[in-house]
Amino acid sequence: METRTIKVIPNARADEVIEAEPLIVRVTAAPTKGRANKAVVQLLSAYFNANVRIVAGASSRKKVVEIEHRD
Repeated sequence: METRTIKVIPNARADEVIEAEPLIVRVTAAPTKGRANKAVVQLLSAYFNANVRIVAGASSRKKVVEIEHRD
C-alpha cells in the first residue's frame, strides 16, 4: 500500500494524469456533491490499475490518496 499527494484541477477540458511532484490530476467533473472526487478515484484507479481512495483533503484541491495495488 502506498500513499501519494495529488493536486486536483476540476472543470478541466479533459481527464488526465500529469506526472509531476505532486501528481496532477485533471478532471472534467465539477467540484460539487463529490463529483470531482469520484472522477479522481475512477481515473487514478485506471491509471495505477489499483484500488484508490482519498484519505485526506476531500474538500481541498490538495489531497492524499491511498493506492492499494492489485495482485
